[in-house]
Amino acid sequence: MADFLQFCNQFSPLTEEAKDELFKKVKTKTVKKGDYLLKTGEVCRHLFFINEGLAKLFFIKDGKEFINVFGIENRLFSAFESYLTQTPSNFMLIALEPTTVTLVSYEEMEKLCKKHHCMESFFRKLVSIAATKMTRRISEMLEENATKRYNQFVKENKAIAQRISLGDLASYLGITQQSLSRIRAKK
Repeated sequence: MADFLQFCNQFSPLTEEAKDELFKKVKTKTVKKGDYLLKTGEVCRHLFFINEGLAKLFFIKDGKEFINVFGIENRLFSAFESYLTQTPSNFMLIALEPTTVTLVSYEEMEKLCKKHHCMESFFRKLVSIAATKMTRRISEMLEENATKRYNQFVKENKAIAQRISLGDLASYLGITQQSLSRIRAKK
C-alpha cells in the first residue's frame, strides 16, 4: 500500500483522514496470467493500481487486436471512458503476468472526492494526465512512423520491453510482427 500512497501523493498530498478512509475502501486482488479484469460490454467499476505484474488495455476490431496501453507496476490505469461515465466499455483489460492490483471503486472514489478536497484534486489531476497521455498516444499513431514509435516505446519503457511479447508490441505500435522484426533487425 505504500507504493499506492506514494503514487497518490505525487498528484495531491492526502490528509491523514483522507488516507485512512481511502485505505479502508480499497481492495487488493491477485489475478493469474490471462485473467480478465474487464471484458468488452462490462462497465469499468474500478481504477486499477498495479502493485506487481503487467496488464494491457485493448480492443478487437475485425479480428485484429489493438493495444491502447500497458499497465505496469506503480501506475494506475483503467478504461477511463467507461469508468468516468459508468457505461459499457469497448475495451478489455487482461493480465499478461500474475498481477496484484489495488482496486478503487467508482462509488468510493466519488464519495471520497465529495468529502475530501485533496482526493478531488488527486482525481482531477489523474484524469487530466490520462487525457494528455491519450492525446499524445493518438498523435504519435497518426504522425510518427513505425520506427520512431518503436524507438520511443523502448526509450520510455525499458523496464517492460523484455516482458511484452513481440505480438503485443507490434499490436501496440500498430504494425505487423514482420514489420517489427525488420525494425528491430536494423538496430
